[in-house]
Amino acid sequence: MANHTPLFAYHHTTLFPPPPPPPPLFNAMYNTTSSSNSSPVENKATVYLSKRLLLNLSISTLLISSSSSILSNVIAAEEEQELVRYTDSLEGFTLLIPSSYIKVEKAGATALFEEANKGANNVGVVVTPVRLTNLGEFGNPQFVADKLIRAEKRKESTKEADVIAVSERSGRGGLQVYEFEYKVDSSRGGIKRIFSAAFVASRKLYLLNIAHTDKPESPLDTHTRQVLENVLHSFDTAPLT
Repeated sequence: MANHTPLFAYHHTTLFPPPPPPPPLFNAMYNTTSSSNSSPVENKATVYLSKRLLLNLSISTLLISSSSSILSNVIAAEEEQELVRYTDSLEGFTLLIPSSYIKVEKAGATALFEEANKGANNVGVVVTPVRLTNLGEFGNPQFVADKLIRAEKRKESTKEADVIAVSERSGRGGLQVYEFEYKVDSSRGGIKRIFSAAFVASRKLYLLNIAHTDKPESPLDTHTRQVLENVLHSFDTAPLT
């Protein structure tokens, strides 16, 4: 009977060839065991090279981690440089303002700041006397948000207005602060993203309004949004001097 090569042996040798030897760079890491032909000096050199390579890898990892930390600090510092503190000691409020914004005068606004050459992007504060001692007496955050949206929809220029987010935080001395985010589609300037904050102190209602264009062809980018949120969260009563 003629001898035939087994079928599975053929497939094993052609479809599943033995793995290639390790790259030269890592030979030192694999060949750490001594052989009959290796001298003690060669074995020590091999082990030394392996440890040296591992040390270099550890140092590289540490450098990458440190670089990431440094980069985060640089980005945070840049964001801080984009904002400047504005305090109205007479009316009793403080907040951060984008450094590129300029202060303008407008009837009805206690303070108003606009982006240079882009008046649609602005930060405004209105202070009015009230009989309330805190915002909770007027209603919860959702109730106030509904009031704001109704006021927006009553404007002739408003096509549509929708609430996106509602929240509450504590200000200086446990002050109750409501925060809102909503979108407005207006015949005056198109779609805008609005960030708003409100609180009551010394029987005054403080209302912050941050408006920025958010059109489909030029949506609000992540970095600008972060800057505007920092402005929103900075709105508070002025510190006592």
